Amino acid sequence: MSAPGYQVIARKWRPQTFGDVVGQDHVVRTLRNAIARNRIAHAYLFVGPRGTGKTSLARIFAKALNCSGGPNADFDPKDPAVEAIAEGSYLDVIEIDGASNNSVDQVRDLRESSRYAPAQGKFKVYIIDEVHMLTSAAFNALLKTLEEPPPHVKFVFATTEVQKVLPTILSRCQRFDLKPISADLISQRLKSIAKAEGVKIDDAALACISRLADGGMRDAQSILDQMIAFCGGEIAEADVLDVYGLVSEAKVAELGLALATGDHRQIVAIVDTCDSAGRDLVRLLADLKALVRTVLLDSIAAGGSSARLGGAPMTTEQLTRLLDGLAEGEDRVKLGLAERVNFEVTLLKAVEASRARAIDSLIKELAALAGEGGGPSEDGQKKKD
Repeated sequence: MSAPGYQVIARKWRPQTFGDVVGQDHVVRTLRNAIARNRIAHAYLFVGPRGTGKTSLARIFAKALNCSGGPNADFDPKDPAVEAIAEGSYLDVIEIDGASNNSVDQVRDLRESSRYAPAQGKFKVYIIDEVHMLTSAAFNALLKTLEEPPPHVKFVFATTEVQKVLPTILSRCQRFDLKPISADLISQRLKSIAKAEGVKIDDAALACISRLADGGMRDAQSILDQMIAFCGGEIAEADVLDVYGLVSEAKVAELGLALATGDHRQIVAIVDTCDSAGRDLVRLLADLKALVRTVLLDSIAAGGSSARLGGAPMTTEQLTRLLDGLAEGEDRVKLGLAERVNFEVTLLKAVEASRARAIDSLIKELAALAGEGGGPSEDGQKKKD
């Protein structure tokens, strides 16, 4: 018998129990309580960005419903029924891809099959991934069954684009919004995976991967897999930067300082260095926006100004204008023909915007100064000092 093929990290380390799910505590708690109190709804909708655990949670929920002695949120991962669900061989857990099974005839077949009692477990669980891909006719064919399903049927839908799902479907489901996973939680998870895989990876490299993943655990695990293939048993920050064209946090901070101080020459020099090294300028702009946003929040919390970018403190108004200038040029950098030129122009225009003054605030200051200096009083006479 041939040896089993290699399994990528994203599949090998996919969450198998509620305890394995990272960053979605609000969803896990609600589902566990629903099972414990026997308040299991007939239809659930998981909404969120890619790689945040929608399909994994749907499978775990199906395991909890159909495990031996279930429903039980704390099921045994070694239970034969649970293992069959994980392998995709359990007859009563039907997983459907909404993108390729989106016709009205296929939904009618689903509706007919749902009438029959479960073959193995207590419930028939239909997991429809990317449910927004169903046609309007398919949605309408599902409505009656979804509103009044047989007691042995549960529906679990997952989608990244909830705005495309019909309101009549949404009103019949319990909706759970899964949020992007924080970089800290991703780093912690990747660190434990790397340790189990016998890979040495430094914290700076983990931070880079987490930043690159944009809140998606699956993306982060895929990146880690690629880095192991590239580096072998030891991964450093420089390796991640080179493979993905990222700019180090230190260099992003250096560019942020140049923006804060209005050092045009330094801005152009840093951009030249990054471009010559083959760095991704679109990604650099995103990282720079994230840095300025962090400083803006610090300014708001501090009462109106922050010096976290370096140099003289910047007011909340200045930071807002700087962030707005960076965001305004994002499409130009992404879609324009001359990426580097558009990037430089975006940075320089953002600096000038941050140094401009809003006309309304200027008028208020002038009015205040006029009042302090002896502006006209109510009786038309000049105020005396």
